[in-house]
Amino acid sequence: MTMSLAHPSTFDDGADKARSSASAAGRIGPNAAIQLLRALPLAVDPETVRRIVVTAGVEDWAAQAPADMVDERPVAALHRATRSILEPQSALAILAEAGSRTGDYIVANRIPVWARAILKVLPAALSSRALARAITAHAWTFVGSGRFVCKPGKDPTFEIWSNPLCAGETSAAPMCVWHAAVFERLYQALVSPRAKAVETHCSARGDACCRFAVSGIRR
Repeated sequence: MTMSLAHPSTFDDGADKARSSASAAGRIGPNAAIQLLRALPLAVDPETVRRIVVTAGVEDWAAQAPADMVDERPVAALHRATRSILEPQSALAILAEAGSRTGDYIVANRIPVWARAILKVLPAALSSRALARAITAHAWTFVGSGRFVCKPGKDPTFEIWSNPLCAGETSAAPMCVWHAAVFERLYQALVSPRAKAVETHCSARGDACCRFAVSGIRR
């Protein structure tokens, strides 16, 4: 789906039904898997990649990547296997790379050229709010069965409650670098190259939700 700068309420009934259906079924956009499957071979050997996809139960994706919205559970399993099999820093770096690649894909393929142009010339504060609205309108493509909350402003924050990509996991530190990298790449490409996105709270750490703070929004 192409991202729009319109307010979510202006979307047609078909989009509303698609969002409701995806959320209810626990489905997520394929790039959460595709870009990770592309990043892994660039950083680890083929046998390790094979071990990760076998552990996650997604061997078929190694041969044929998914093209449509997919069940969030095997995607979560792929992220989990990456974190459990690789050294922590390597896993985080690869997941962050996959998130950045996802952000690049969205910018190139899901945001109209005219919208990109407008975002880049508006004052950073206005671009930030417009992008936050677009992200919120399409959150159903990356939160699955979770719930998304956006708090726009000078330094916007995004929250994912019951984040399916870290469900059932425990960590001493925030671990959802894939989402953080997606947000960061979108803001760097469309609002300010200085933008940074950091996960400040994580449900895997015992926090109520996964919260991502965006800062450095200036030109």
